[in-house]
Amino acid sequence: MEKPRIVPAEVWQRARDELLEAEKEATRTLDAIAAQRRRLPMVKFGNKYTFDTPAGKKTLLDLFGDQVQLAVYQFMDLGSDAYCPGCTWFTNNVANLPGLVMSGVAWVTVSNMPLAQIEEYKAQMGWTLPFVSSHGMSFSEDCGVSGGFMLSMFLRDGTDVYRTYSATARGVDRLLFVNNILDVAPYGRQEDWEDSPPGWPQHPTYG
Repeated sequence: MEKPRIVPAEVWQRARDELLEAEKEATRTLDAIAAQRRRLPMVKFGNKYTFDTPAGKKTLLDLFGDQVQLAVYQFMDLGSDAYCPGCTWFTNNVANLPGLVMSGVAWVTVSNMPLAQIEEYKAQMGWTLPFVSSHGMSFSEDCGVSGGFMLSMFLRDGTDVYRTYSATARGVDRLLFVNNILDVAPYGRQEDWEDSPPGWPQHPTYG
C-alpha cells in the first residue's frame, strides 16, 4: 500500500494552504447554493397518503408530529429479503434526530416495503429511527423516486403540506457523516470511482 510522500513541515504547510484556498472557495460556493435553496418556491403536495406505522395508520401530516418541517428519506424496496446496501449505509449514518427537532425538523424514513419487513430489518440492524411503510400507495411515484431512493423536504402550513426540496444520488451522498469524514482522510473513501494516486487502496462502492 502506497502512502503520501513525506516532506518538511514548511513544504506541507504551503501545500495545505494552497488546498485551503480551494476549500474556502468551495465553502463559499456551497453557502451560495444553500442561500439559493432557501429561496426555492414550494409545491402543494397533498395529504392523501396513509402510511403503515408501528403505532397504526398515519397521514403525511401526522408524520410532522409537532414540527413545521419534515425530512423524508425514501429507502429502496428491492423485494422480499433484499435490502439496498446504499440505503442501509445512509440509514446507519442518520443520527442526532433531537438536533433536527431543535430547529423544527421532524425525520422519517419511508419505504414501499411492507411494515413487517421494515420492522424485521430495523430489529436486525438495531435501528430506532422512525421508519414507516408506503406499501400499496403512490407516494414514491408522486415524489418521482419510483423504485429508487430520495431525500425530500416538506413544510406544513396548517393542514396543507408542501414539498420544498428533493435530492437523490450524490445530492444525498454528500449528507453522510462517515463519507464526509472519509473525504478528509488520507485514503479517502477508498472507492474505485475516486481520483486517487496510484497504489491507493480502492474497492467497489459497497463492496
